[in-house]
Amino acid sequence: MAKTTKTTARKPPAAKTKAKAPNDNRRITIPPAVDDELGAMWDAFKGSASDKAREHLIMHYAPLVKYVASRVATGLPASVEQADLVSYGMFGLIDALQKFEPGRGNKFETYAIPRIKGAIIDELRAMDWVPRSIRFKAREIEKAHSDLEAMLKRQPTEAEMAERLGISRSELHDVVSQISFVSVLALDELVSVGADRGEQVSLIDTLADKHLDPTSGVESQETRGLLAAAINSLSEREKIVVTLYYFEGLTLAEIGEILGVTESRVCQIHTKAVGGLRGQLSEVD
Repeated sequence: MAKTTKTTARKPPAAKTKAKAPNDNRRITIPPAVDDELGAMWDAFKGSASDKAREHLIMHYAPLVKYVASRVATGLPASVEQADLVSYGMFGLIDALQKFEPGRGNKFETYAIPRIKGAIIDELRAMDWVPRSIRFKAREIEKAHSDLEAMLKRQPTEAEMAERLGISRSELHDVVSQISFVSVLALDELVSVGADRGEQVSLIDTLADKHLDPTSGVESQETRGLLAAAINSLSEREKIVVTLYYFEGLTLAEIGEILGVTESRVCQIHTKAVGGLRGQLSEVD
């Protein structure tokens, strides 16, 4: 009888697995090109959401907001305060700090600047009630005016402006009418005047008074001069009565006490003085 040998199936050797480095899954919390102190703040903020580290980072990168705000302010009217732009940009900085991922290898400044600028522009647009098409027309007219002024060395005429813009004068009038509602200026804002633009006056001083006749001031000064000359030609008592009654505001009774005469006598002196003044002024006319 043949001897049988019992064989047992061998298990294949287990595959060797490469041990994982203990830090392979560790989240990167520090952006490149920062010093140790700032890196520790980034690590505390991104690693454990530390409020203290967040405040430190905001204070550290605040000058970045001022830089962006100053660049944006160069294209805006003087009525827009740079401090307001900085406050709008701070929201962009805070949002950038929250969403920045240091593991991508980008510098934080590179990531934050467009977001700070975007936050400022978004806020300006939200506050602006003027359609963007009108803003565009205003910029086109301003550019055309500047170009013509530089070429002609003088203020361009309406015809020259219309030709430069490729529109008719009536269309230019319509556009200017629309743009007139765009800008809101403070009346105490200083504007440059004069041939060399060296003198500055407040805007309210440049507004014309439609109810004032330019010749009325001259006529009023001339009338006051004639009246003063007529009063000086009166007698001493008449001059005193007119001066005290019209310029000092005293009553006829009070003038009588000063002169030592009755009120009726003062009335007679006053009537005679006024008649003399009228006669002299009528002769001048």
